[in-house]
Amino acid sequence: MLATPKGLRLHIGVYGRRNVGKSSLVNLLIGQEVSIVSDVAGTTTDPVEKAMELLPIGPVLFVDTAGIDDVGDLGEMRVEKTLKALDHTDLGIIVTDGPIGDDEIKLMDALADRETPYCVVFTKADLGAPPAEALAVVKARDIPFASISTATKADAVRVREVILEAAPESSFEVPHLLADLVPAGGHVVLVVPIDLSAPKGRLILPQVMAIRDILDADASCTVVKERELAATLKSLSKKPDLVVCDSQIVLKAAADTPDDVPLTTFSILMARFKGDLVRLAEGAARIDQLKPGDRVLIAEACTHHSMADDIGRVKIPRWFRQYAGGDIEFETMAGRVFPEDLSPYALVVQCGACTVNRKQALLRIRQAERQGVPITNYGVAISRVQGVLHRSLGPFPSARIAFERANAAPQIA
Repeated sequence: MLATPKGLRLHIGVYGRRNVGKSSLVNLLIGQEVSIVSDVAGTTTDPVEKAMELLPIGPVLFVDTAGIDDVGDLGEMRVEKTLKALDHTDLGIIVTDGPIGDDEIKLMDALADRETPYCVVFTKADLGAPPAEALAVVKARDIPFASISTATKADAVRVREVILEAAPESSFEVPHLLADLVPAGGHVVLVVPIDLSAPKGRLILPQVMAIRDILDADASCTVVKERELAATLKSLSKKPDLVVCDSQIVLKAAADTPDDVPLTTFSILMARFKGDLVRLAEGAARIDQLKPGDRVLIAEACTHHSMADDIGRVKIPRWFRQYAGGDIEFETMAGRVFPEDLSPYALVVQCGACTVNRKQALLRIRQAERQGVPITNYGVAISRVQGVLHRSLGPFPSARIAFERANAAPQIA
């Protein structure tokens, strides 16, 4: 891996009407002509993404979107994609060439509804100052803003200052996948089956992230396949501080790992890292109440070729049907597709979300919560149907307690 994965970057969405200078602003900040600039309205169609390092934040992803005021049948489709991009935006930049009208207010409200911080950039400052009415709206909402000319490279500094002012404090924190679970000088055993869907010669992303996080914590690790776990544990001079395994072999790993050694799975670590592990643990209690005929949504964040024994499309449905003792209906959605209406589903099972940012993963959890539909994730669900969830939630007491409480609640009729 030569660069920070897209899902680990702060997503900065650039929004506004057509021809207000969104693409020019992105090019100014990036220092490259990554977005096509034209006087023709509607030049930007699909969102254009560009990764860069923005100090002191670090790795970010700029997303240049189509105009919010696009027209016509094709324009409506572009606007729909622009609004969808709001769901995975960590920080918004609303660009205007002066006025704050209905389109800008619509964007402000949409970002506020998603609890997404944002700033406003007035472009074309070389033609005059922003209107007093527009400045009054921005100041009344206490929104960081800048007035610039995209023709002046020096103004990029001012925009970066406004971005830093608006950025959430979490943007400056170094997130950890498992470093807080291991003391300095500690040792972790990673149980890594070679996933057939992973590119040849590489490990899958959560495994790579775990190794890097362990090194950052001044700890060490041993990486083994599932067949070598028992022998490896016996060969160590002292017990490891943590064992992390692939969810698909959690039952064998739990049997091979002594009870006094903490054990969890990569997917459960990702559930905490990208989402809300407490809510996802609560959702797992719904598995015990599934009955034949219930519908379950499998939500995959990435798109990949389905394998003969695909985890989300084959294995989880098989395990659920065995656990429920009947035919459960499954529907799979991949990528950024996620239904607005979740009412047809008895449960949503989200993947580890390693390819999307935390914002998008949390929005899915909140959407399910608002609609009263339980949601869990691959690792939590697999540990439940394998009968070892209490063990794999051991390192996370609050999540384990949340599951126990939800599981003890009166069952849904």
